[in-house]
Amino acid sequence: MLNKLVFLILLIFTSQSGFTAAANKVIDSTQVIVKKTADFTVTGDGKALSWATAKWVSISVQESAGATINTKAKLLYSDTGIYFLFWCEDQKLTATIEEDFKALYKEDVVEVFLWPNQAVPAYFEYEVSPLNYELPLMIINIDGKFSGWHPSNYTGKRKIQHATSVQGGEKKSNAPIKSWMAEMFIPFELLRPLVQGTPQPGSKWRGNLYRIDYDKGYTTATWQKTTLNKPANFHDYNKFGTFIFE
Repeated sequence: MLNKLVFLILLIFTSQSGFTAAANKVIDSTQVIVKKTADFTVTGDGKALSWATAKWVSISVQESAGATINTKAKLLYSDTGIYFLFWCEDQKLTATIEEDFKALYKEDVVEVFLWPNQAVPAYFEYEVSPLNYELPLMIINIDGKFSGWHPSNYTGKRKIQHATSVQGGEKKSNAPIKSWMAEMFIPFELLRPLVQGTPQPGSKWRGNLYRIDYDKGYTTATWQKTTLNKPANFHDYNKFGTFIFE
């Protein structure tokens, strides 16, 4: 009888402990769990099987000029770098720039900000247009005063892989469409010395995800809201969220 009583007490305690642990597991909207993957080829359409393991992250409108846009993104990482996939609902490709390293943010674009080492006010910014042109920048930001530099030796293992695709239309300037996607792979080698090799499970980077759309005027969407200064300050790094590597 005593053994049965002890068993029942243990069973109740175990059940309650499990319930309490589950109840206390709060999903923090300022964090994203980044799952690990084997390296794969970036194609711009998100069809790689690895993407099925990642959950969509919602990127909501912060400033609106009347446009209604839905945006979402996925993240993965490997031994050699970090992957991003954006899906952007759209009506028109407001994009005319056909050259890398130009001011892509003046037209439709998606942007990634990575701040791996919070000990220094330096982070990486990467932009891709729907026409698949890129703008990589290393940013130094001291007390809100910031400037950016293009990466040196931007070739080989240091070069970012990027590709885009369009749904419901043609991939050309001002074409009517239904959506567009951008896929990118940022090698850790490019981020040295901010990054020293592959992040370990549990490693945390600060960062943010953005989109700018110009179909009906200046409309922005962000994962983590930034200070709204008209326009919003995308370089408000203290408002960045957290990427947690699994």
